[in-house]
Amino acid sequence: MILTKKEILQEIKKKNICISPFQKKNIGPASLDVTLADEFRVFPTSKRITLTETTDAEKITKKKKQKQIVLQPGDFILAKTQEKITLATNICAFLSGRSRFARLGLLIDVTAFFINPGVSNHQVFEIKNISHNEIVLTKGLRVAQLIFIRTNGKAKYNGKFKNQ
Repeated sequence: MILTKKEILQEIKKKNICISPFQKKNIGPASLDVTLADEFRVFPTSKRITLTETTDAEKITKKKKQKQIVLQPGDFILAKTQEKITLATNICAFLSGRSRFARLGLLIDVTAFFINPGVSNHQVFEIKNISHNEIVLTKGLRVAQLIFIRTNGKAKYNGKFKNQ
């Protein structure tokens, strides 16, 4: 069941959903907008990457800490939410790009859009510019939204990215 604004606020009050920093104005009818941090990971141009279960994007990318980044057409980068997101063991979430930016050619959640129950971290965005234009991204921009779902049962994520 997808949580609506009223239920999201109730779960925040009960501390089943913790968002830090939290801004009430970022809650929509059935989602919560999240913002870009000032940390970006940029892939090198023209490098062969052999995928295995141990391939690590952090070892391949270059970290850039800056308030703004310009994406050229076709660019692909990683970024993080400014917010730390903590979910109870009976709540999961989907990370989805905002349609206003998708219509301009910005993909935010290219593939890994699921947030496991019991997580407590900053979520990573896989960002792709599919337009023919430069796109400027700025720290604090509300680029995505979280859609919260109550699970049937409890679970807790303990994987590789639990502390990102």
